[in-house]
Amino acid sequence: MGATHVVLIRGINVGGKNKVPMAELRSSLEDAGLSHVRTYIQSGNVLVDAPGASTGEVGDTVRRVLRDRFDVDTPVVTVPAEDLRSAVTDAPHGFGEDDAYRWDVVFLRETLSAEDAFAAVELRDGVDFAWQGTAVVYIRRLISQASRSYMSRLVSRPEYKHMTIRNWRTTTTLAGMLDS
Repeated sequence: MGATHVVLIRGINVGGKNKVPMAELRSSLEDAGLSHVRTYIQSGNVLVDAPGASTGEVGDTVRRVLRDRFDVDTPVVTVPAEDLRSAVTDAPHGFGEDDAYRWDVVFLRETLSAEDAFAAVELRDGVDFAWQGTAVVYIRRLISQASRSYMSRLVSRPEYKHMTIRNWRTTTTLAGMLDS
């Protein structure tokens, strides 16, 4: 059975902070009523099956488990499976294909529109480029000029609490895992 939702948890298992063992997270989420819970790498990528549940309901369940079981309070972005598939298939032509760039996808909570998220992104000419998607923002940064990029400024914006960022490889891997 395929996943109905992808849950993107921000800021866990990074630099020894907000430690959440993935095996314990999987079992805790299943105990909380989600099924077929799978994780990808240690940085908070979770696929769950919760037919009929809204993204808000799934997100609330994950936030509650993180808080109650692991004492972690961090933003969670819940993406319907179809929206994750669309983020991959609707990406700008050639997105992710040039190794001279770092390619990222900004996933948004329902509380932030793609238009508002795109407006919050500051771009440095010749270094950063962004595209507004339907429910995401696509970002490209020139690796050789990474220290000049304005993308790190995004974390200081109030909109940042309503988003999380995944690199293109993680995004496409999660999309491939949806039906496996």
